[in-house]
Amino acid sequence: MLITEGLAGKITEEVIKSLVGIFIGEGWDKLSKLGYILDKKAQQMLFDASHKYIKNYTERHGSLKVLGMQEPVELEKVYTNVRFLEKINIRQFESIQNLEQAYRQSSSFNSKNTLDSNGLQVANEKQYLMVLGGPGVGKSTFLRKMGLEALKGNKGGYIHESIPVFIDLKRFETKEEINTKQAIVEEFSICGFPDAQTATERLLKSGKLLIILDGLDEVRGKVVNDVINHIHNFCDKYDKNRFIISCRTAAYNHNFYRFTDVAMAEFCDAQIKQFISNWFQSETDRKMDTGAKCWELLQKPENAGAKELANTPLLLTLLCLIYDSSQNFPNNRSFLYKKSLRLFLEEWAAENRIMREAIYEGLNTEFQEILLSKIAHSGFEIDQLFFGQRDIVDEIRFFLQDNLNAPKHLDGEKVLTAIPSVSFA
Repeated sequence: MLITEGLAGKITEEVIKSLVGIFIGEGWDKLSKLGYILDKKAQQMLFDASHKYIKNYTERHGSLKVLGMQEPVELEKVYTNVRFLEKINIRQFESIQNLEQAYRQSSSFNSKNTLDSNGLQVANEKQYLMVLGGPGVGKSTFLRKMGLEALKGNKGGYIHESIPVFIDLKRFETKEEINTKQAIVEEFSICGFPDAQTATERLLKSGKLLIILDGLDEVRGKVVNDVINHIHNFCDKYDKNRFIISCRTAAYNHNFYRFTDVAMAEFCDAQIKQFISNWFQSETDRKMDTGAKCWELLQKPENAGAKELANTPLLLTLLCLIYDSSQNFPNNRSFLYKKSLRLFLEEWAAENRIMREAIYEGLNTEFQEILLSKIAHSGFEIDQLFFGQRDIVDEIRFFLQDNLNAPKHLDGEKVLTAIPSVSFA
């Protein structure tokens, strides 16, 4: 039997058997009894297709490559267990006033009153889970990790026997393209599963799928209501399956009645320390104790600016990369903030395919920085930290009118639509 190395470790024969057993609707221990139905050729086809499915999922979703990294890192090597805020804390995102009050009280959106259960435990408990959080906080990484755990069968931490299917919701760009079932069929078909259409329907009806829908906030505005309605109908029709959806908190309207809403908490010190330790795991780093040295340096008062950026996995990755290249952190806080802003405006946006609209013609990074600086300055003058959509649109419109160098085709509403995920989450 073919056994291979995947990015997240060995794809063992036991894992393949588990997936085959789910796919045919019987446990592996019964497969031998079905020999009169499945000949050896058919069995080998299922083994090959299952192996390819695991390999494809692992290669697509089992590694991280962000911030211009030359080489990917294995997700499971750097993954740090996440925490979810209690339901009451999600309300802080429901209005500008709540946001101002929550942030001024603690200088962050973290909470001391978090659920005792980690993310995996919550995912095991909830059939329908809506994962909320800001950009770069690790929503997609958490969703991918849940899929990896499900693929491990009884060797993984996900306790429900199911096949994970990861669907990037921004793939649904037109109303005609919105079809979750067909997206699942395609995932099975490209791996060579026989009669993928029939098999998908059977798996859906028997509740054997973990359907992971990533990035509700990245769906185009013109079809977002259609996507939401489609998800509602899909969940109603195939209600035996398990679902996990991710969405930016600021873009969520609490309109999924079946789902339990949870918001990802920012990293606490223990998580930051664990992430750094996980990141520096090469043989050389272990010998040099690089992770411990990085963590120790981050605690020093002169690196308070760097520590402020360590609360989200994306920016903590940036800090690890900076430390790895220089064995130090810049003392200039403005350099770190500028680097972080550029990260969101350029690299993170490009990797998440935010810059896909014609609106970006002429809206270069320098122009965006000037625009955001003007908005920030206006807020600073009146001691305001957060802005409503209408206020932001007005600020953009005034800026475009007053700036002679601004591209004349830009419109305030469209500019805001084009860059909310990277700047206004």
